[in-house]
Amino acid sequence: MITALAAAKAYANSGAMSVGSIGSIGGSQDKGMDFGDLLKSAMDGATKASKVAEHKIAAQVAGKAELVDVVTAISSAEASLETVMSIRDQVISAYQEIMRMPI
Repeated sequence: MITALAAAKAYANSGAMSVGSIGSIGGSQDKGMDFGDLLKSAMDGATKASKVAEHKIAAQVAGKAELVDVVTAISSAEASLETVMSIRDQVISAYQEIMRMPI
């Protein structure tokens, strides 16, 4: 199981967040992708995959798409949704861990 500290270190090491985005610690002025943008892009990807799946289903009902394309689109949408739900669960877990930390 991943701890909140390990998750924060992995996120910081991923390059998604630069030191400058935490108030310019160390004098760095490079602006990395902040956590909100990361979550927004994950949600946008899941939404886009769901819309593609819906359009494939409608096209298949109209007889304009192959069944294998519909199944592939649905699988992609399902994987995107599971990824977003996993991110949500990890964020909630990290938040709860931070709230349990003594001040």
